[in-house]
Amino acid sequence: MSYLFPLFAILFWAGNVIVSKMAASAISPTAITFYRLVLALFLMGLFTARPAWRNRKVILRHWPKLALYGALSSAVFQALSYRAAETTTATNMAILTALIPLLSMLLSVVILRDPLTLGMAAGGVMSFLGLLYLVGQGDMLSVFQHGIHVGDGLMLLAALSYALYGVLLRHWKVPVPAWQSTFVQSIFALIYMLPLYLRVPAAQAALDVNTIPLILYAGIFSSVLLSYLWIEGVHRLGPNRCSIFINLLPLFTALAAFLMLREQLHGYHLLGGAVTLAGVLLAQTVQRPLFGRTPAAPQAGGNVPAAR
Repeated sequence: MSYLFPLFAILFWAGNVIVSKMAASAISPTAITFYRLVLALFLMGLFTARPAWRNRKVILRHWPKLALYGALSSAVFQALSYRAAETTTATNMAILTALIPLLSMLLSVVILRDPLTLGMAAGGVMSFLGLLYLVGQGDMLSVFQHGIHVGDGLMLLAALSYALYGVLLRHWKVPVPAWQSTFVQSIFALIYMLPLYLRVPAAQAALDVNTIPLILYAGIFSSVLLSYLWIEGVHRLGPNRCSIFINLLPLFTALAAFLMLREQLHGYHLLGGAVTLAGVLLAQTVQRPLFGRTPAAPQAGGNVPAAR
């Protein structure tokens, strides 16, 4: 039963990728990022604002770190994801997003001085080759000849931003409860997005029958319910076992994209995606040190989908 929490969290996250793709032709990426933050803050505020206010002294002591968390997780990640959806497929977005655990582990080697494992090294090479095949649409050399596709590049930057967020969560260990932390991070993210939102033309920020359902899904299911399911899953199963479920994100997204967006699934999606995800799984499961002592089990995946 406990496995249902991360499973449904990933299902909601796959839905968020589909919503991002649908929003690309309906509303400005800046506008939907702003609206979803407003809605998520309202809903979280119903049960989080009062405890956060009582805990304000601790929050104020750590506000610079929470401000950076909000920039990386809610502002940069979301804005880049919506922008990427304009020029790449939902399937590609999901595969690149599923790299977050691997990127987190590699960043933790640099920032936290975690030992490099055989799984990280071999998995990193496998994922890199799989990505070259994927973004090159079956021609690995085309990336070197023509460069990476804009949408895929933006999604990779978004994944890197969220991976850095996860590593900094471990590095600083801010003593603020998860919901209060997410609430305050979202406040900072909203502050960052406000001046950008005010510059969006009215026609690109319109609330209508096409955009309101997308905002409702992003604000309720992707931000609040997904966060609850993931936090509860981590509490019951631990971060390492939960992070394995992220490998299901491309599968769920590809199926939804085929049914709802009529996206075609090509051979390079299957092969490139499979090699990429095999590399991520290898990094998550093979903990033999490449050099020196046996490392502790990595915790990089534990906070990945919070407030998606």
